[in-house]
Amino acid sequence: MSTYVFSDVHGHRAPLERVLDRISPSEADLFFCLGDMIDRGPDPVGVLRTVRSLPNVRVLMGNHEDLMISCLENPGDGLAAVNWGLNGGAATSTGLAELSGGEAAELEGWVRGLPRWAHVRVGERLYLLVHAGVRLTTPVPATWDDAGVAAFFSMQDPEDLAWIREDFWGAPRGLSGEDGSGPVVIAGHTPTPYLSGMAFEMDRDPVGEDGRARMVRVGPDRWDIDACAAAGAGLGQVLVLRLEDEREFYEPIEEGE
Repeated sequence: MSTYVFSDVHGHRAPLERVLDRISPSEADLFFCLGDMIDRGPDPVGVLRTVRSLPNVRVLMGNHEDLMISCLENPGDGLAAVNWGLNGGAATSTGLAELSGGEAAELEGWVRGLPRWAHVRVGERLYLLVHAGVRLTTPVPATWDDAGVAAFFSMQDPEDLAWIREDFWGAPRGLSGEDGSGPVVIAGHTPTPYLSGMAFEMDRDPVGEDGRARMVRVGPDRWDIDACAAAGAGLGQVLVLRLEDEREFYEPIEEGE
């Protein structure tokens, strides 16, 4: 069994399906999608369908899903509609409108019920999984067992889990503690090129020699896996990370997809 994590596909179904074909997951594999499946790219509904079809998939609420639900639940709220539209929601709203009523309602209900955090243990390491990050000033538990993880997240603001940026990536240290025994936080939301003016201790340049964005580790315990798919062809890629060996599977976004 392998454990895979990805985030911020932003409507780019074709490269997502190509990278999944390369991985060729088994029914025993476990997938975590950290949100922002929708908006900006050409086929957000296709991404929703593909993600839901994965074996043992656990999906989190991203800020774009948050914007979508706010708009759909408040059809008379012009500000909610403008916020979603300004953030690339047109492709998603159009795609949903083209579905049969039953499928649209099913997809919307599924998105509405998505959680905002998850955790998984792989070997000796604990990974905390969120869309955007966590508020690092939150008191940490004495023990990072399942109850401790739940207590830590119960003290987080749900809006931070979907929207936080500078206060997470720009903090001088994460959760690992002096002995390095704490968890690794894996998040997306912030395209890794943005980290250049924000983060401490990046392990490498967020743009590779091929000119495409890639994941970055900030210090020992914060991993940003948003490879800038929202930017589209040229800079953007879809990344799937396998936790057992930390292998990174990339698929560049080509023109028109």
